[in-house]
Amino acid sequence: MSHHGVGLRAVMRSVAFLAAGALAVPLLAGCSSEDEAGRPLAGQDIAPAARDQVADGGTLRWAVDDIPETLNAYQADADAATGRVAQAVLPSMFRLDAQGRPQRDPDYLETAKVVETEPKQVVLYKLNQQAVWSDGREIGAADFVAQWRALSGKESAYWTARNAGYDRIEKIERGANDLEVKVTFGRRYADWRSLFSPLYPKAVMGTPDAFNDGARRKLKITAGPFAVKKVDRAEDEITLARNPRWWGRPAKLSEIDLKAVPRAKRATALAAGKIDLADIDPDAASRISQAGSNGGPGSPSQGASPQMGPAAGRTAAKALRSWARAHGSDDDVADEELLARKKARKAVAKYERQQEALRGFEVRKSLEPAYTQLALNGSEGPLADERVRRAVARALDREALAQVVLKPLGLPAVPVGSHLALSGQAAYADNSGALGGQDTAEAQALLADAGWVPGAPVKDKKKGEKAAGSEGKKSQDESEGGSDGAYIVGEDNKGHDDHDDHDHKGHDDGQDKKAHEGGEGGEGGARHLADGKQYGGEAHLKQGGAAGAAGAYAPKGTAAPAPAPGPLAKDGKPLTLRFVLPSGAGSESLRAVAERIGTMLERVGIRTDITKVPDSSYFKDHIASGQYDLALYSWPASAYPATDARPIYAKPVPAADGSLNVEQNYTRVGTDQVDQLFDRAAATLDDDESRSLIRKADSRIWASAGSIPLYQRPQLTAARKDLANAGSFGFQTPVYQDMGFLKNGTKPSTAPNGN
Repeated sequence: MSHHGVGLRAVMRSVAFLAAGALAVPLLAGCSSEDEAGRPLAGQDIAPAARDQVADGGTLRWAVDDIPETLNAYQADADAATGRVAQAVLPSMFRLDAQGRPQRDPDYLETAKVVETEPKQVVLYKLNQQAVWSDGREIGAADFVAQWRALSGKESAYWTARNAGYDRIEKIERGANDLEVKVTFGRRYADWRSLFSPLYPKAVMGTPDAFNDGARRKLKITAGPFAVKKVDRAEDEITLARNPRWWGRPAKLSEIDLKAVPRAKRATALAAGKIDLADIDPDAASRISQAGSNGGPGSPSQGASPQMGPAAGRTAAKALRSWARAHGSDDDVADEELLARKKARKAVAKYERQQEALRGFEVRKSLEPAYTQLALNGSEGPLADERVRRAVARALDREALAQVVLKPLGLPAVPVGSHLALSGQAAYADNSGALGGQDTAEAQALLADAGWVPGAPVKDKKKGEKAAGSEGKKSQDESEGGSDGAYIVGEDNKGHDDHDDHDHKGHDDGQDKKAHEGGEGGEGGARHLADGKQYGGEAHLKQGGAAGAAGAYAPKGTAAPAPAPGPLAKDGKPLTLRFVLPSGAGSESLRAVAERIGTMLERVGIRTDITKVPDSSYFKDHIASGQYDLALYSWPASAYPATDARPIYAKPVPAADGSLNVEQNYTRVGTDQVDQLFDRAAATLDDDESRSLIRKADSRIWASAGSIPLYQRPQLTAARKDLANAGSFGFQTPVYQDMGFLKNGTKPSTAPNGN
């Protein structure tokens, strides 16, 4: 995941916490109807093809963010690339289908079911008799036992990131034969399907030394369609090769090379023929789409890319000409103009060569099994008051925020209605009604009830004194100038000094002021500013200086909206919330959404102090440590919310040393009721009852307004046009043995699982 995303199953450590009282909300019934789960908002896009259409052999070069520090998925520094390797080379008893629901993997399991519930829950696994490790040994009970002991949490010598579920196991035994594994639980566990996926060999899990160090840099014994052939850290590459002992459908590809390529350089790497498959950002997706349009609107010949196309050359030439005229002779002007034109021609030629190469690729798009949320830090300041958190939530038009990111990409711009599942997953239901939708009047009433009123006297701030938001500690990167700066939405003075790098850089003061005025015109200006910044959208370029004109986008005859109430204050302090965002490349969509949120909050009298910080410090120094009021980051959806989501929403409790234990609840908002519902959901073996309890828990999480789900994250993948069964997978676990390149003259079919 990116820096603003958090891996659910990777890290389950304890950090500091805050106690919060139970919410006084009525018991909200959770419906057990399967219909509420619906369907995924967007299907996977992988160019499906039957296996007989896919050629044997070939190497797939697949871009990853980094070569993983560890190949052990149960260690704290495991990342997305660790998971990708594990999926290809190790057993998983259950994998996810296209709806994000766990399904038995027949390559490893013949059956797996609960065979006893009294006096203890017993699960019997019957293994595929052909399933063997790459050293020839059968997969069996010894491997299950070793993994349970390593992950149970009973031996501190194992440096594990999580113990959930394994800590409930009482014993593991061989069944009637070597192919049967009998697991007895000391406490009932609804999410038992989450265990042993992936399963490591006993050689990795058997001792603390082997667990801690043995599988970090190499993985000698595997049991998947591929095996780890080489980890080359000097070249930032991992090579996976066909496993000769694989008993299932043989892998079509000879090798998969996972190559570390920064996201900002992936379009160039694709054009250079260095990679075949890569997750990409909207800008790269736009370039690939333009390349495939055969010179249509927005093609390079029309100056579609101000960075690479002819427009860049003309701009560079004009700038050099102006400089030469100001500082040199006519000869200088001529020389500089000639040089600029040569550079422009080279830039155009390079860009057009890249665009021609990119015609061999296409963009496959879906929605990630993850959602972006607005987090509200409830540990201190105004947001410690539930009424203020609710007011922030009621001020938001979540559909409009989803459109900022998803509509330009042609993806469904539907707000996420659950903290604990996404549309299509069994536990999903839209429980946002527990909080309510956008309602400016209600938001203002909640703020007034909390004592925040317009026109209240404001004390002059002393040097170094902050507004009413979270004061926190100034991080080292900010105090040393590492921050990209800050601006306050809602203040009349939008100017900034020469040392600040504001989001509104590049807009004149008049436009900047109009963009943040209340009413239709202000929102329209913010919208086009956001879209133009993120996607280089044509709409922003055409609207130009009219972006913030009052009523510019309202239909003729539309009544003027009610004016904003003006900045709110209480106890001599204005209501200003510190909104922390990452500053790096790839975070444009977050910043666009944040600008729109700032405009929405301004309409109810809340100012936002938007501060951009370096990516490297964003999560550790701000989100995890609680140094923010508002923030945007993402959580992946889990097929096992009773287990995986509990640490995210558990009520903070005091630790023995006097600190507060927050686990992964970085908003520090929680209730006893939510904890109890999670515990009950994890302990029932009735699937309908578990879903109902999860939905009830989600209703209460909505009501507490500690975090507001906004939209499912877009998933954009660049793929060679002849690459089949790979791309934007959506919820589904990739089927590595079916990936490959189409035979010459073959077009993709709709039967990816053919033999």
